[in-house]
Amino acid sequence: MNAPTSTLNTAGLVAILRGLHPSEAQAVGEVLYASGFRSLEVPLNSPDPLQSIELLRNVLPEDAVVGAGTVLNVEQVRSCHAAGSQIIVSPNTNVRVIQETVALGMDSFPGAATPSNAFDAIEAGAKNVKIFPAEQVGLAGFKAWTAVLPAGIGLIPVGGIDEENMSQWVDAGATGFGIGSSLYKSGRSIEDLKTRAGKLVAAYQTIHEMRKSA
Repeated sequence: MNAPTSTLNTAGLVAILRGLHPSEAQAVGEVLYASGFRSLEVPLNSPDPLQSIELLRNVLPEDAVVGAGTVLNVEQVRSCHAAGSQIIVSPNTNVRVIQETVALGMDSFPGAATPSNAFDAIEAGAKNVKIFPAEQVGLAGFKAWTAVLPAGIGLIPVGGIDEENMSQWVDAGATGFGIGSSLYKSGRSIEDLKTRAGKLVAAYQTIHEMRKSA
């Protein structure tokens, strides 16, 4: 599959690389970038995550965004920033983490499981909210969220997302997705990763092209 052109919008797709080892970071990052992913997240419960973040930031082009996931406290925010992280993703809504992230010039993606969590995150300075776990919130619940949350806030479902159900979430108001095990697992071959990435990017682009032409 050829690398997508810069006119195609894949900024909303975040590759969650849980379990990534520094020894494979460059190969994984380059395959994902060539497939069209422009945002990569290394969760902090991966082996040597700060090293992987630094490696990815050093080898990928400037239009790639590299960040940290499963960030739980302010000290971790600072360590990730020092390693070159540009985004901070959390499984929960921690106001102090959000505020420190914003203060250091990074984008915050706090996890929210309820509208109350989402409003707390927005008040703390988050411009994007990670809907987590998306499977638990469900499409019906998510649609109710979009009726009350401010316009312009990015809504990123994470958990159980693949090329088969993306369109339903976009129709409900999702602005992007965090893609985990349906894309990357530690030990998965580069060829398998390339195939999976290509399918996800193609599905995402098709959905957005269809919405633009509707």
